[in-house]
Amino acid sequence: MVAPASPTTSAPPKRVPPEQKDDSFCRIATLGDRLIAFALDSTFLFGAFAVVDAWAFMRWGIVDGTELKLTLAALLVAEALNTAIFFLYLWLLEASFGATLGKAMVGIRVVRMTERTPLAALAIRNLLRVVDGLGFYLVGAVVAGCSKIHRRVGDICAGTVVIEEHFGYWVKIAALALWTTVLAGAAWSVPRICKTNAALPSRYLNQVVVQVGRSENSAYFTVASLHVEVQLTSATGR
Repeated sequence: MVAPASPTTSAPPKRVPPEQKDDSFCRIATLGDRLIAFALDSTFLFGAFAVVDAWAFMRWGIVDGTELKLTLAALLVAEALNTAIFFLYLWLLEASFGATLGKAMVGIRVVRMTERTPLAALAIRNLLRVVDGLGFYLVGAVVAGCSKIHRRVGDICAGTVVIEEHFGYWVKIAALALWTTVLAGAAWSVPRICKTNAALPSRYLNQVVVQVGRSENSAYFTVASLHVEVQLTSATGR
């Protein structure tokens, strides 16, 4: 008499992270596409930085006729705000949508290869831009170029990879519209901010470290012992 076969127990299926994709269904983004996306994002951020810097310089700087004296307080406030905007823009957009405006316009997206939460993974990825950005992103470019799937230091430590993504036309149009609106808004607002002189005297960090101004025929820039002067008009005829 043959004994009935005992039921076999199978191991529970291995959990796969929700955003992990099969290599057969996605293509790794090229370094060229990532460079274009980075250039677009940098242009966008430059517009935001211009507005913030103009406000900080006019608020904590010293306007003396045609000369602007930048105090240490003005430079520290501007740098702190620029750093916060830079990190929050990249972190929150990549954690929420997988793409910044530049990535959406190019058609690439960041996906996770680990079970870390999006906020944690993308925070690590963008915090490590401090390392990747050394030498004007030379470190990140070399590491990504040597990686089979083009991962820079931030991607390796965060467990992320950048892939090609077919965003719809409406997504790309919306990203382009927002990108253009911010740059146009910066071009419109910066001259108006610079016309206002709402300087606040600071009790601390009020040392003047940078001087920017204009004389009758030249513009000059002075920081520490470095003085640069550029002639704006040619000398009058004899």
